[in-house]
Amino acid sequence: MSNIRQIDPVTLRQRLQSGDVILIDIREPPEFARERIAGARLVPLARLDGHDFGADRDNVAVFTCRSGMRTTMHASRLLAKGFRETYLLAGGLDAWKRAGLPVERDEGAPLDLQRQVQIAAGGLALLGTLLAWLVSPWFLLLSGIVGAGLMTAGLTGFCGMARLLAIMPWNRRFLAQ
Repeated sequence: MSNIRQIDPVTLRQRLQSGDVILIDIREPPEFARERIAGARLVPLARLDGHDFGADRDNVAVFTCRSGMRTTMHASRLLAKGFRETYLLAGGLDAWKRAGLPVERDEGAPLDLQRQVQIAAGGLALLGTLLAWLVSPWFLLLSGIVGAGLMTAGLTGFCGMARLLAIMPWNRRFLAQ
């Protein structure tokens, strides 16, 4: 993780209250819209390299995601943003909540895209199985197509269902963020 230290949620809260750090959330806009730490700035990982932090580089930066996995996996990219000091929130938003610290929520925001894909894929696989049992065995093809799509997504990193769900009306307002 080369030179990036971790900070625990309680220490981060104290530092946020004193105003000597900026908190940067690297999750996707729908995730951030649904639940976030007050005062966090959204800079999605997909847009991180093109984002200009400008005068903020003189500050201490803390990066966070949901569980800490994304920040850990991309630690070298985060370090390369050139802040005076750079930290990762240990355990991410999940650890923050486990520590009993407050979050801002918008229950009207959509579920994160991965969960939407899991629900849609699971529902289609179940539907295909039920229709095969009740109507015709040919409906097993639906379950097979869903399974093949999930394997392709896992092997290539491209998920057609996620792309399709991302442009659905309930997600569309978060694409521009």
